[in-house]
Amino acid sequence: MTPTRLSAIDDWAAETENRVSQGIAYFKKGLNCAQSVALAFSDFYDIPDELMLRIAASFGGGIGRMRETCGAACGMFLLAGLEVTNPTDTATTDGDTPEQPIYPNAEVKKKNYEVVQQLAATFKQLTGSLLCKELLGLSSPGASQPIPTPPTPEERTAAYYQKRPCAWMVETAIRTYMHYLQGKYFPQATAATDNMQLP
Repeated sequence: MTPTRLSAIDDWAAETENRVSQGIAYFKKGLNCAQSVALAFSDFYDIPDELMLRIAASFGGGIGRMRETCGAACGMFLLAGLEVTNPTDTATTDGDTPEQPIYPNAEVKKKNYEVVQQLAATFKQLTGSLLCKELLGLSSPGASQPIPTPPTPEERTAAYYQKRPCAWMVETAIRTYMHYLQGKYFPQATAATDNMQLP
């Protein structure tokens, strides 16, 4: 069963470009990377923008500016949780939601982890890493040396946006997530465009 929110999309390429543009615009307005990705899909899950911003707030800068897992990827993983545990996606044939609660549910948990691992693998293949510090060039892959992680965010200036790949990470996360959704609900259409290219 394809949710109404997705069946209304008649041009996935155009919809993807629209979501990408939204996410990049949010980032350039000062939202963190996780918020920028999550907010681009708030309408998909009927979550008020203000609530989505608060839910994703802690994941920016590689989770709390600790330069660990990329915030854009975290925003994508947050969306995966909303998607996999969406009651409409586990509805019965007559449209009623199941009596069994979504959590605790080992099968739903397993499916969520599968989707997150799938998204993570695609994101890493496209960007080279899942770690903020490596994506920013602050640390080499596999390096164990700690890096400074002050909590104060940098001022958003033209130089900031020019030197950082974060807008591209936001774009890549959104494209990856849209590709996942299309493959989930419209696998035949996805097969024709299954070779994702770097933006």
